Amino acid sequence: MYWTLELASKLEDAPWPATKEELIDYSLRSGAPMEVIENLQELEDEGDIYDSIEDIWPDYPTKEDFFFNEDEY
Repeated sequence: MYWTLELASKLEDAPWPATKEELIDYSLRSGAPMEVIENLQELEDEGDIYDSIEDIWPDYPTKEDFFFNEDEY
């Protein structure tokens, strides 16, 4: 399983919190690339509820990771 910013961005509008099956269903209905669906299928299915993309990809960068200071503009 591998994630990129582009792939993870396809789940930004997903119905969080969601189960693995709900995320796969959302990805199929929204036309996400097959890589997103394959990555979701590789998740261990223990009936977990995922609250955000960070639960799936812990290294998902946040706004703070880009050191962008909005106050300067």
